Amino acid sequence: ERSNERKGYRSGHYDRNFTTAAGDVTLHVPKLKGIPFETAIIERYRRRETSIEEALIEMYLAGVSVRRVEDITEALWGTRVSSGTVSNLNKKAYEHIEKWRCRPLAGQYAYVYVDGVYLKRSWGGEIQNVSVLVAIGVDQDGYREILGAAEGMKEDHESWKNFLLWLKKRGLNNVKLFIGDKNYGMLETIAEVYPKAKYQRCIVHFYRNVFSVVPR
Repeated sequence: ERSNERKGYRSGHYDRNFTTAAGDVTLHVPKLKGIPFETAIIERYRRRETSIEEALIEMYLAGVSVRRVEDITEALWGTRVSSGTVSNLNKKAYEHIEKWRCRPLAGQYAYVYVDGVYLKRSWGGEIQNVSVLVAIGVDQDGYREILGAAEGMKEDHESWKNFLLWLKKRGLNNVKLFIGDKNYGMLETIAEVYPKAKYQRCIVHFYRNVFSVVPR
């Protein structure tokens, strides 16, 4: 019923394509006069289901090429997602990752595990070994939290120094004990950046080193 109190009126609809895990669907979106139409079910300007976007990001991070992602989406959902769409989604994902990676460290972490790990990554169709420095802190309740991860840094003195200074700049202070393998670059840096903290050799690394030379 039309009246002076009403702010908007129904005025037909328009078609909107939406990609779901079951394929493309066409939605009849109501059009209103006087006010914009909004729904909590589907966000404004969204063209794909959230699970679809997550799958696209996971495929790319797993090393699947952009062209291969296009072929997979067409085979699964009947719609070929453009390379630009994949790039934009990955850009958003990396922004969230970088925000988390550089977050302030407001908690207290008396014990911190540090290590350098090597992972395989697909880059331009070529598999490469990538070095990542990682720090895991233990909070006052005994829970572990990843405090930092830096890709492409070697396990030398300069890399460890830059890594620990980065953690300290973000708020990592009052560390009582660092735990890690017997890496001399790490040991020298801990003494420089956190002179009051002590160091303990990681038992897991110690056992691995022993078992690698002891006859079975």
